[in-house]
Amino acid sequence: MAGHTENDIIIDAPLDLVWEVTNDVDHWPQLFTEYASVEVLERDGDRTVFRLTMYPDENGKVWSWVSERVADRDALTVRAKRVETGPFQYMNILWTYTETPQGVRMHWTQDFAMKPDAPVDDAWMTDNINNNSRTQMALIRDRIEQRARVRETTPVTPG
Repeated sequence: MAGHTENDIIIDAPLDLVWEVTNDVDHWPQLFTEYASVEVLERDGDRTVFRLTMYPDENGKVWSWVSERVADRDALTVRAKRVETGPFQYMNILWTYTETPQGVRMHWTQDFAMKPDAPVDDAWMTDNINNNSRTQMALIRDRIEQRARVRETTPVTPG
């Protein structure tokens, strides 16, 4: 069996801002509440390889892994995968962005399978990812919408 999740949210902000903020991997610890740090290991055009480190879990364990993201601004998609898979056999993520009359729809699709010796199974991880994705997406939406409001109200001063 494998895991599959799909989650989305509408962000009431310009597409360029949503794209810029959500693809600024260097600043993910300020965007996501679960990441303690990020270390960019390699950049090549639209491809980024980086290490994410989470805050300690309820048992004090710190999870860390290396991922690779390839952004396609023209297609409004980002494909990501874990390079260091840890307890996963594989983890693939697709981010898509769609402009709607209400704002930008950001959609995450995650396909994965846990290793047989992982501490949790696919069903547990599916529930965990769904719950966490909804929480993180709401935080991301709120942070980007706040930024958009600040941009709208900041006067332009002549240079």
